[in-house]
Amino acid sequence: MKSWHTRHPDKAITDSAEIARIVAGQKFLTLAMCAENQPYLVTLSHAHDADRNCFYFHCAPTGRKLDLIAANPQVYGQVLEDCGYVPGECEHRYRTVQFEGEAELVTDPDEKLHALRLLIERLEPAPGTVKARLLKPERLGGVAVIRVKVESWSGKQGS
Repeated sequence: MKSWHTRHPDKAITDSAEIARIVAGQKFLTLAMCAENQPYLVTLSHAHDADRNCFYFHCAPTGRKLDLIAANPQVYGQVLEDCGYVPGECEHRYRTVQFEGEAELVTDPDEKLHALRLLIERLEPAPGTVKARLLKPERLGGVAVIRVKVESWSGKQGS
């Protein structure tokens, strides 16, 4: 695969700790998938597991995302921190993290519970009651969990 470089090296974010902070601060990522020469783009809530170097998201147990991942597990994604438009300067401030990875359906029940726990803790203001209600082995069949193993990532900032 061809490697691309930022035309403006001064806008590159190369510090991995800063990249991790951007990812941790954003609730959504946009994921690009492609199968049979048909692209598909979707925005998802996510949890990032730094120890496993992956993103998790959940979805219905059947559907387009799962079909596309089964056909082609290579994905490309972006996390965007929108810092806002700067009036009078005709500029928009932002920081992004782009990543390449491989997506796969999580089948191990323990990892599935781990991922769902991370998602709930990340999104719920009071996760205790939600975890008690939803994190039960008998409920796992009603939800699919996808893991995106990050193969590489980079960051960029504007203005």
